[in-house]
Amino acid sequence: MNKFIVADAANCIGCHACEVACVLSHHQDSWPQQRSDFLPRIHVIFKRGASSATTCHHCNDAPCVAVCPTQALLFANDSVQFRQEACIGCKNCVIACPFGAIEMVANDESSPLLAQKCDLCSENASGQQACVANCPTQALRLVDEKALNQLRRERQIRSALGQQQEPHHGIRRQEMLNKPPRIGAKKVDAEQRKQHFDEIYRPLAKCDAGYESERCLSCAQKAWCNWTCPLHNAIPDFIRLVNEGKIIEAAELCHQSSSLPEICGRVCPQDRLCEGACTLKNEGGSVAIGNLERYITDTALATGWRPTIGEVVPRKERVAVIGAGPAGLGCADILARAGVQVDVFDRHPEIGGLLTFGIPPFKLDKNILAVRREIFSEMGIRFHLNQEVGRDIAFNELVDIYDAVFLGVGTYGLMAAGLEGETLPGVIQALPFLIASTREVMGLEEVAEYPLTEIKGKRVVVLGGGDTAMDCLRTAIRRGAASVTCAYRRDEQSMPGSKKEVGNAREEGVEFQFNVQPRVIQSNRKGQVSAIGLIRTEMGEPGPDGRRRPQPVAGSEFELPADVLIMAFGFQAHDMPWLRGNGIALDRWGQICTGGKDRGTTQTSNDKVFAGGDAVHGADLVVTAMVAGRQAAQEMLTLFKRKEEA
Repeated sequence: MNKFIVADAANCIGCHACEVACVLSHHQDSWPQQRSDFLPRIHVIFKRGASSATTCHHCNDAPCVAVCPTQALLFANDSVQFRQEACIGCKNCVIACPFGAIEMVANDESSPLLAQKCDLCSENASGQQACVANCPTQALRLVDEKALNQLRRERQIRSALGQQQEPHHGIRRQEMLNKPPRIGAKKVDAEQRKQHFDEIYRPLAKCDAGYESERCLSCAQKAWCNWTCPLHNAIPDFIRLVNEGKIIEAAELCHQSSSLPEICGRVCPQDRLCEGACTLKNEGGSVAIGNLERYITDTALATGWRPTIGEVVPRKERVAVIGAGPAGLGCADILARAGVQVDVFDRHPEIGGLLTFGIPPFKLDKNILAVRREIFSEMGIRFHLNQEVGRDIAFNELVDIYDAVFLGVGTYGLMAAGLEGETLPGVIQALPFLIASTREVMGLEEVAEYPLTEIKGKRVVVLGGGDTAMDCLRTAIRRGAASVTCAYRRDEQSMPGSKKEVGNAREEGVEFQFNVQPRVIQSNRKGQVSAIGLIRTEMGEPGPDGRRRPQPVAGSEFELPADVLIMAFGFQAHDMPWLRGNGIALDRWGQICTGGKDRGTTQTSNDKVFAGGDAVHGADLVVTAMVAGRQAAQEMLTLFKRKEEA
């Protein structure tokens, strides 16, 4: 008989460790470069609160083998093996498989769809099946004829004894999931915190960090939480080090994959990333991964510790980084560690970009960026602040002077709603409002580009449902608005913003109007905004992207009084006239084009210029921008080494 993998559903905890192990086994034990490359050959299926894994059964008289016209599928080594080089993509095997264990996949967008199935890790150097070796509850096992006969005898004996199931049915699952509930970081009381701009989450105490670290299941060394983190932080390992009291070692580990761990621990939407993937999410609550990441670096830095960069051998190359946001800082970090001289240019008076000026201080203490600037400066990174490219220094000069240039300029373009009355006094955009507020809190002078809007005692309405909208709402509360209302055209479940931030806003006194769509902005006799005309909506059928579209409800128009209306519809690429004439292609949205045949994924159409973050992919997360910056640095180093060898 053929060998195959069998799953014990009673002991499956739905951790996805088998899927992760399968993918890594077929990627030389490394994380795939692209999310689209995460193609496991085993799948965890969830149904009615239970989970189980399913994969190829390697049938003795496999119908997939019988219908394959090119013999790409064949019997070998007591299993059904697949030769991709012989596959023509006909899908006969997919149709013939009774278990849905064969999929059609492509290596990249330009490649044809070819079959993929479990090969029992036949090419793995360890000789072990990765899914079996990495299952934390031993719910998976390799079955051959000997094992099958043993299983048959066990069932015959239980039947003879009148036992309906195994004596310890599901015991490993129960033991592993038997963890206390999540506590996480404690918040300052809402009535107290809305009186100031200090961070609202208290740092974890040592005992609380120990409590949360003890809850981690350590599903696998490379687990589902690692994969869903764009940086692939070694989450189970740094949690284990916290549990062992090895904070410095944990901090060093965090810095191997992240340039700003204390910041990501505060502002990453963990509920949509690592914590959203935690096996304990529905079993007492996810492990407080973000709080632990913050605790590790804050605690280490407070002792005077600084990240170890080892013996740096200086290189001859010099790189200019434009933009001191997360993408630019990620790029500079990797290059400096490799011995490259890095000069970072930014138009703001402090590093961080929108980390510093776009995220309110109650979410991210700005002193943290000042400490991080010291760390980077000690590494040899030189910062040229209040230096705007195209105004204070010419872009083509940087291209001529430096061996490479990285564009991490973010997205500062404002998105208009196209509403009548949008230019009225009192109608303002989210980003200038947030930057002006943060600059005042930081004690910086007001500038014409970001005037501070006085909202004390006024009725404030914010249009939008993302994290930027939540930041505006909570800032307005702290600036003494008489009332603060969020108007969003979909239902609460469809809001793109973090659920945690929505909850914080509601606690602080923000009112929410869901399923309302703006139609017109009303003005008073002085020509100032006085109200926003809205119409109620209901959710329609899902569109091509699976998201349901709001549909206006006839006859449901109404007005919401407003003295200040903040437009928080997100950001788009801003105009960069200084790029023109330098051979850098932009797409139809004004975003920088990168990649392509024989080019690095972050390399632009100008060989010396690389780009990453929001300026390339549109407004996204801090962590994804940092990933792009670090990737660009690696691609630059590859380019430099290639030139050395030429």
